[in-house]
Amino acid sequence: MDRITSRTNPRVQRARSLREGKYRKETGCHFVEGDKLVREALSSGVKGETVFVREGYAGAVDFPCETLLVSDSVMDALSTAGTPQSLCAVARTPALFLPEAFSGTVLLLEDVQDPGNVGTLIRTADALGASCVILSPQCADPFSPKTLRSSMGSVYHLPVYTRDIPAALNILNTQGYTCLCGHLRGSETLPPKTDKMALLVGNEGNGVTDASAALCYPYRLPMSGRAESLNAAVFGAILLYELLK
Repeated sequence: MDRITSRTNPRVQRARSLREGKYRKETGCHFVEGDKLVREALSSGVKGETVFVREGYAGAVDFPCETLLVSDSVMDALSTAGTPQSLCAVARTPALFLPEAFSGTVLLLEDVQDPGNVGTLIRTADALGASCVILSPQCADPFSPKTLRSSMGSVYHLPVYTRDIPAALNILNTQGYTCLCGHLRGSETLPPKTDKMALLVGNEGNGVTDASAALCYPYRLPMSGRAESLNAAVFGAILLYELLK
């Protein structure tokens, strides 16, 4: 196994550049950090390009791609997390296209910009059994380091598409879906549940756009306290549970 001790090594510099969205888009790759996430990505069928292993790591290193041993200094330079890591990797970002026909419960996120919220909602969709997640292009990148950490590997477990949300809602409506969105002026009664439900969660500050709201059943979660609304990820988790329980 080759060993790298310089932070200026080209492979190290390439991996570090993937912290920025423009390089992830240009290269079609993303940076994966931590033992669990690296193994989750590779075991889920994501193609790895390079795995970096900290010197002294005691785990198995039989990865199906280039594997490099790096010094503590290099691993610390690669890391974006506060906790020291022993594994990180450069992996190909899955290229997914909307299916011709949807099935199951679909989660849509429109302009949700906080990586923690996007990652948490993807993880919740995975845990509760949603069939896929559709993100607007203005959402936080599902393959940024912060979003990946929040999703805890769930981004590799179910399809995560990027698509204009009104266009996606039109497709879902055509296929007989009941499309539901959170809205401050919506009904406090849920529509009848079917096996074709779609939930739209909007931007943290502005909610869903008018164009998207017009294609959905607007719903306001009944609340007895004085708070006007909930965090996007909390609202999405509650409603997904209601739709999927």
